[in-house]
Amino acid sequence: MPKERSEIALMVQSRLASKRVPNKMVRPFAGSTLLDVLFSKLQKLTSLPRENIFLSAYDEPIKEIGRRHQINIFERSHESALEEKRLATIFEWHNKLPAQYKYVIMVSACNPLLEVSTIDTFIESFIHSENEGAFAVSEKKNYYWDKNKNNLTDWKGRSWMDTKDVDAVYEAAHCLYASRIDIIGEGYWMDTSAPPNLELVVINELESFDIDYEWQFRVGEALYKEFMSSP
Repeated sequence: MPKERSEIALMVQSRLASKRVPNKMVRPFAGSTLLDVLFSKLQKLTSLPRENIFLSAYDEPIKEIGRRHQINIFERSHESALEEKRLATIFEWHNKLPAQYKYVIMVSACNPLLEVSTIDTFIESFIHSENEGAFAVSEKKNYYWDKNKNNLTDWKGRSWMDTKDVDAVYEAAHCLYASRIDIIGEGYWMDTSAPPNLELVVINELESFDIDYEWQFRVGEALYKEFMSSP
């Protein structure tokens, strides 16, 4: 059965404590900031109402951006903002959101090329999925070898490469996630099985461009200026 929209919270989690790209959420990016870019898109969603959108933040400059876009602010603790491993601490909102919310969809602000329509498609896919978790992936058609340099790709009897005929594999996009909320306190995320049994939602590879390093910030800004006409 479809999930109720009223049961789904959309969460943006952000902090300033990035070691690889200091202050990346609030520093100038294409005349805006990464957070402003994302919140401007979330205001255009058709799949969830604005009141379902939350920002989990400890740092005041981040919260100020959320308030400017009239986003619900979850007051994140300093401990949560510094935590790297324990899910229940990182996602400390898991037992503090209003009781109506049974599911959460997380959107990363580190993917500035993500389209509004893609976020809507992901949400709709999750709502109508029988799975209790979902994850965005991008399609790859390429040749791969394992850590021992043994072939992983079906060459289909050929001795030459032709990526057009290679079977597709799917790579984590690291920008859209969906999960039941109640499993987080038990140390699970998206699903309780290992590996997780997820609804995989395929998105365009360009949209999965993720800013994790300084060079990616500069490249991402150039790509955004080229491909996105407005925030």
